[in-house]
Amino acid sequence: MMDGIPDIELPPRDNNRRETLKTIASAITGSALLSTLPWLSPLKAAPAGKSPSDKVRLGLIGTGSRGQYLEEHLLKTPGAEIAALCDVYPPHLQAAQQKIGKPVTHYKDYRHLLDDKSVDAVIIATPLYLHAPMCLDALAAGKHVFCEKSLALTIPECKAVARTASQSPKVFQIGHQRLFHRATLYALQQVKAGDLGPITQIRAYWHRNVNWRRPVPSPELEMLLNWRVHRKYSAGLMTELASHHLQVANWFLDSPPLACIGYGSINYWKDGRDVFDNVNVIYKYPKGVSFIYDSLSSNRFYGLELQIMGPKGTLELETAKFYAENPPPAPGIIQLINQIERGTLESVALADRSWVPDLKKDTKGTPLPEDPDHDDGTGLSMAAFVNAVRLGEKSPAMIEHAYRSGVAALMGVIAMEEGREVAWPGGYA
Repeated sequence: MMDGIPDIELPPRDNNRRETLKTIASAITGSALLSTLPWLSPLKAAPAGKSPSDKVRLGLIGTGSRGQYLEEHLLKTPGAEIAALCDVYPPHLQAAQQKIGKPVTHYKDYRHLLDDKSVDAVIIATPLYLHAPMCLDALAAGKHVFCEKSLALTIPECKAVARTASQSPKVFQIGHQRLFHRATLYALQQVKAGDLGPITQIRAYWHRNVNWRRPVPSPELEMLLNWRVHRKYSAGLMTELASHHLQVANWFLDSPPLACIGYGSINYWKDGRDVFDNVNVIYKYPKGVSFIYDSLSSNRFYGLELQIMGPKGTLELETAKFYAENPPPAPGIIQLINQIERGTLESVALADRSWVPDLKKDTKGTPLPEDPDHDDGTGLSMAAFVNAVRLGEKSPAMIEHAYRSGVAALMGVIAMEEGREVAWPGGYA
């Protein structure tokens, strides 16, 4: 037991997906956190049976790399049946079909898929500029919707989708898998238990050394396959990467940002792209808390991390560790051995320095419990969506998470592009 959350004993790895999900869900949703995590409650539903009425028939719109990643999880999710696929690029469509192992209906135009009365819900894993029109059309067609992050390409579109989803009787879920990530849930409990003291600052970075530009078989496919590097279709690093960390910052601080400032540049990938390859943004939150974010795509040495800091300690959520600000001292004999090994036995100094460098005291940290199968939360998020559709159980909190993270990411883009402070634009009602 850790801070009120029961330890999770998972079944053997060769057990089926149904039992694994049921065991994890039972432990997490049995905790004191459930009342603040309503999007987890569908996981408590009885496992899907073999009856057709227990099956949720899904249409997958967008079968690129992310769509196929979600597809792999859906194929292991009890109660889920992929009934239709949609993509305008045949190679992606064919690859997705091969994973299913049996023929399903194919569509090139997503609107034709929405006309399919046998499809209960859609999974949208398309380029960002298509999220808003597809979500709005799907909700209008009476479909339940799971949409990959970030919510939309513009703030007005974010407002429109969030407003429509809140008024619809259908389930709407955003693809922020950290909402279902075991270590992140434990970290939230530590924050609520006061293990950090009040949050005083959050820092996050996501560094890669990769060119988003992909080789294209023919010039007319440039915009289709390389949409991430074109501002007309993408908002770049802020929506593709920063939106994940912004969602967690908003969640742990229980507030959207008040305002932000930032700088961005294209300082390495000079290949005709018009989205930044280097971004630096500072967000202002209530009570004087700042969230400092940077991302670049020309150096991966530091990788990615999200650090939540308070006077008592630091949580690093990507490496899933807690670092105490004042860790308990080691037993005397261990200290002595350490000093001998380092050759630093205390001696009387004739002259001593007047300051001591502020180096890390706790460099080992305490690991947060993680899923032994290394699920980043995507598996549970798929199970929660499918069960929410089975139960007809909406979670308005999910819409708020989608809206806050989507808008916050776009605030950063506007701040960098226009060289000004950007204030929170208000809610979507």
